Amino acid sequence: MTDRADVVRSLLIGDIIGKPGRTAVRHALPELRSEFDIDLVVANGENVAAGMGLTPALAEELLGMGIDVITSGNHIWDKREIYEYLEGDRPVLRPLNYPHDSPGRGWLVHRLPDGSEVAVINLMGRVYMNQLDSPFAAADALLDGAAEPLPPVRLVDFHCEITSEKNAMGWYLDGRVSAVVGTHTHVPTADARLLPGGTAYVSDLGMTGPRDSIIGFSVETVLPRFLRHLPTRLEVGEGPVMLNAVVVEADRTSGRATAIEQVQRLVEVD
Repeated sequence: MTDRADVVRSLLIGDIIGKPGRTAVRHALPELRSEFDIDLVVANGENVAAGMGLTPALAEELLGMGIDVITSGNHIWDKREIYEYLEGDRPVLRPLNYPHDSPGRGWLVHRLPDGSEVAVINLMGRVYMNQLDSPFAAADALLDGAAEPLPPVRLVDFHCEITSEKNAMGWYLDGRVSAVVGTHTHVPTADARLLPGGTAYVSDLGMTGPRDSIIGFSVETVLPRFLRHLPTRLEVGEGPVMLNAVVVEADRTSGRATAIEQVQRLVEVD
């Protein structure tokens, strides 16, 4: 790691699943902030309401734990009470490439205590997902067409189904943003690295949810869907929670990433 005064250190946490995920973050985040000397915490929060969706109360709960910016994806619309909340000034994002008249915003600039700024951008893929505007074009429009240039340190949550689309976005934005981290599939990938242009990349952060589950949901409620093709009501799993995240270090002046480190913590929750 480089001289601390020259870099911004961000913790990016994978999809938080239901109450177990929220509880794990509450327990683990203070220690992680201290251990890695974190300046900014970004977490995907679209699955915190019983596994699907986000409510204003739960958003405030996450922000109260020390999360600075909440990103999301296709499940952000599952709880209608979030629509009006997204129109406010709280640091909660929906994907940028939704239609412009959708509630909320797809990026923001977060000011750190020392006065420096970090841009956080939320994009969503299209393969096997909603047929939105191109996330590549949306990124171009923001990075090249913003009324004022974005701060050098720029973090992208790319909420996306397939790794090839995530890989493509990483290479497309290499050298233009500090980090591209994938979310949505809930399974961490072992490819965290620095791309040649200075962008930190990982295909998927993984989830912060019950370890002994099927992508966060109880085995008993998921298996019938595969075995008998029956609709079932999904329930969040129980037991120990795996918190998955990365720490990205980026130069304050150039925005170029200098390090990326995957973080995994097993957290016992009640």
